[in-house]
Amino acid sequence: MTRFSRRRCIATAALLALGLAGTAAMAFPDRPVTFIVPFAAGSATDQLARALGQSLTAETKQAVVVENRAGASGMLAAQAAARAPADGYTVLITTNTTHAANEHLYKKLSYDPVKDFAPVTALGKGGQVMVVNPSSPFKTVSDVIEHARKNPGKLSFGSGSSSSRIAGELFQQMAKVQILHVPYKSNPNAITDLLGGQINMMFADMSTGVPQIQSDKLRALGVTSAKRSPLLPQVPTIAEAGVPGYEMGYWFAAYVPAGTPAPVIQKLNELLTRATASAGAKAFFEASGSEAFTTTPDGLAQFQAAETRKWGQIIKAAGIEPE
Repeated sequence: MTRFSRRRCIATAALLALGLAGTAAMAFPDRPVTFIVPFAAGSATDQLARALGQSLTAETKQAVVVENRAGASGMLAAQAAARAPADGYTVLITTNTTHAANEHLYKKLSYDPVKDFAPVTALGKGGQVMVVNPSSPFKTVSDVIEHARKNPGKLSFGSGSSSSRIAGELFQQMAKVQILHVPYKSNPNAITDLLGGQINMMFADMSTGVPQIQSDKLRALGVTSAKRSPLLPQVPTIAEAGVPGYEMGYWFAAYVPAGTPAPVIQKLNELLTRATASAGAKAFFEASGSEAFTTTPDGLAQFQAAETRKWGQIIKAAGIEPE
């Protein structure tokens, strides 16, 4: 066979493969899809996944199965998703925990957040709220900063998630204060000790913190997002309240195993983008104080890279040693 013939065969094979992938994408999905979620049933990520799944089912007439694989800071779910067939029928609905924070918090991961996955789209983002006990003398973020500067290491903040922890670490770095970190297994556990007076403050996710704020069990001082939360419109951003430029939030995104055909990824991107505007998803975003946030696959890759750098810089500056 001549060199020209070999090239023509290779080109023909490539075109055939592309055509088959395009045909598969047109029919996708023609059977049930599985959403793997790294957190327990009832978690914010789980709630969003189920809302998105309902929308996909309504549009495609195919069932969406939500599989919760909680534990090991999301690593169990990420590993399972990475090892699934690269056909678009297994989607990881995850957060910054698995795809921005973990590689800086653990010496060894059971998955590669970049090489093992193909990005589909971002799904949503939200902020947290800095809260204290109502009996606390602190009425504003500036009150906390002033006291912390006069009494380095005397105040404490609790956290039960990577987002909560890093929000507190960034606050210390940007406000130039020293506050003792107290780790918890979950944010509700930290809330319990905050209510009991064992810690001075915490950065709580909206789902956990807002009910306590609305019932006057906690006092809100500032939100971590770039703009005020519609759930707490009277509460300033931390940037407004004394730490210019401060912003720290969490995000949700969808990934599939590396090697998934591009046409299938594009079809999933379109389906999930529309799903974030569904009634169920809108209800979730409104209730959780978050908002829809979608991207192209390349846009998610770029966003993830920027977030990974940001989280790494904060974690390194905080002196947090990988476990």
